[in-house]
Amino acid sequence: MAPSGFTIRGLLFSVLAVCLLAGCDVRGAESKVAKVKAEPPAPPPWRFLETGDLDRLRARGKLRILMPEKMQADHLPRHGLPIDAERKLAVKFAKSIGLKPVFVYVERRDDLIPWLLKGRGDIVAAGLTATESRRSTVNFTVPLSIVREQVVVHRDNREIQTLEDLSGKTIAQRPSSSYWETLTKLKESLPDLRLEPAPETLETEQMIYEVARRKREIVVADSDIVDSILPYLPEIRVAFELSGDQGVGWAVRPANEKLLEELNGFLSTEQLATRRTEPRPYTWEEIKKRKVIRVITRNSASTYFIWRGKLLGFEYELASKFAERYGLRLEVVVAPGRDDLLPYLLEGKGDFIAAALTITENRKKWGVAFSDAYNKVSEIVVARANDTDLNDVKDLEGRTLVVRKSSSYMDSLNRLKAKGTSFTVIHAPEDMESEEIIAGVADGTYDLTVVDSHILDIELTWRDDIRAAFSLGPPVSHGWVVRADDPEILAAVNDTFRRLHKGAFYNGIYKKYFENSRRIRKHIRFQAKRVGQLSPYDDIAEKYSRRYGFDWRLIVSQMYQESHFDPDAVSFSGALGLMQVLPRTGRQMGFQHLTHPDSGIHAGVKYMSWLHGKFPDDLSVKDRMWFTLASYNAGYGHVLDARRLAEQMGWNPNRWYDHVEKAMLLLSRPKYARLARYGYCRGREPVRYVREIDQRFRAYVKVVKP
Repeated sequence: MAPSGFTIRGLLFSVLAVCLLAGCDVRGAESKVAKVKAEPPAPPPWRFLETGDLDRLRARGKLRILMPEKMQADHLPRHGLPIDAERKLAVKFAKSIGLKPVFVYVERRDDLIPWLLKGRGDIVAAGLTATESRRSTVNFTVPLSIVREQVVVHRDNREIQTLEDLSGKTIAQRPSSSYWETLTKLKESLPDLRLEPAPETLETEQMIYEVARRKREIVVADSDIVDSILPYLPEIRVAFELSGDQGVGWAVRPANEKLLEELNGFLSTEQLATRRTEPRPYTWEEIKKRKVIRVITRNSASTYFIWRGKLLGFEYELASKFAERYGLRLEVVVAPGRDDLLPYLLEGKGDFIAAALTITENRKKWGVAFSDAYNKVSEIVVARANDTDLNDVKDLEGRTLVVRKSSSYMDSLNRLKAKGTSFTVIHAPEDMESEEIIAGVADGTYDLTVVDSHILDIELTWRDDIRAAFSLGPPVSHGWVVRADDPEILAAVNDTFRRLHKGAFYNGIYKKYFENSRRIRKHIRFQAKRVGQLSPYDDIAEKYSRRYGFDWRLIVSQMYQESHFDPDAVSFSGALGLMQVLPRTGRQMGFQHLTHPDSGIHAGVKYMSWLHGKFPDDLSVKDRMWFTLASYNAGYGHVLDARRLAEQMGWNPNRWYDHVEKAMLLLSRPKYARLARYGYCRGREPVRYVREIDQRFRAYVKVVKP
């Protein structure tokens, strides 16, 4: 029965109001529920046990690749190979021997070798250090890389300088790690050293972060991990090296000699055993021999960033295609500021620049050469949305524009001044991206700015507080940059552009980043057929919400936010279906058909459950849910960065509203993004995402029973 004072007529009007709040069209339309059979999760590939060698694997036609469970990239690679390089390499190997690659994800790293030995997988492709104890149970491939174990302390800790200084200290490590084995041997000569078992789920990165925050005194980590963390945690330092060179490789069962032989031949050909060397210029022949090419770029929305654990960016995808064409692995080098791009190239820190640089004569004077143009853009004056008095160059009279001194915009503005237009130019910091300057215009901090049209196109897909006033002149060309004495690299780039430009691949990624407005969605014409119905998919949402412990009304609110109840929705990053799940994430959870309502909702709610479990139980119920939603939208790593930043800013890292959400907004600023593990994040999106789902959910709660 309806509660006292709550009439059926009133309830119907309330449901209608909720539906209108959600943006549904209720004018006599039929609901659009796809009639498809529910897709049960695919059986895990480790269900069958196989310990045979290569002939047995060929009989099955599959290579099962054991890897730690990862729903996203570990971090944003700033100086090195992208995170999924190992995954891609494993796929390439499987295909080279005529097998279908199948990934088997293991929740705990200490289960990798046991699962391999039991026959639940065929190789471990997780970059394991080849310790003595591990060598006694499995065979290792040739090294993929060489590392050294290092003792990491806070930068102000001068007490620990040598091995003997560890006496009497306590070090916590995972017992399954190679570090534990090293420290156990060290304890024989330092009996006062205390070893403390750490949880197997505690990541080395988190332990290093605790050192930076003075919550832990010492941690041991591999040099490659430390190198990747130092750029965003300057509070730590390497006290000394605990070991010499150690090989990091893949593992196979001892009896699988033919598989090992194939692996070693493949990896040797790929020339993966590398040592860090001093930066220097490489010729095209040297690059092809090394099989690695280094791109210098920036961490921004139009170049290179991480979103929901996926590496994205127009320049990054174009550079990846260029590297792939010549059989090269792409190494990413992120310059600290835009004025560092050309110096980095000339110092030999990279082989080419892909950062949406306008081709100018001033830049050529540096001793660099530009490629053929691969993109043409207009330089646009950007104003606040309500600033309607700005329509032509003459309207700049008396106004103030904020741009970087090194930008091509400065050249254009100087030419305008020379023609007699009187305005003021303020130089923005060189490490400030155009997106942040635009935000300053939007909130009134700055008067006006100038940006390339493709950058403005991206911003206009998600904000309506700015507008394009007018263009400063005819379109300008973007090009990649190489050293002037690198004609062979330049020829390779130009040949690639001639083949790709305006083709299917180029047009696809151009539309993906610059024309795919996420504000324009396909709205489902939906009319509630029963009291309390919120969407055509309530029954499915309720079924899986109950299974995983969520309020189904919240999931429906999230579903509307993700797809507007459109099961055929596709996002700019390739996410699919009602809950906008990335195909790779769906496969990890056992789902293939994400555009099927049952499968798409099940995959989304299951992923929500996985993210929810990443946060500690001692958080409040609401804050844990807001963190989960923000992670679903932007990726767990960005939320982790925001919580860390909130703590540094003196805010509460366990509260979302007015605390972590404020830190999330700061991650779009280079000052904070360059010190974040996951780099640049368009923080306004997850902040708005959480708020709108919360508000819609509150409206649902008022009229629909749980």
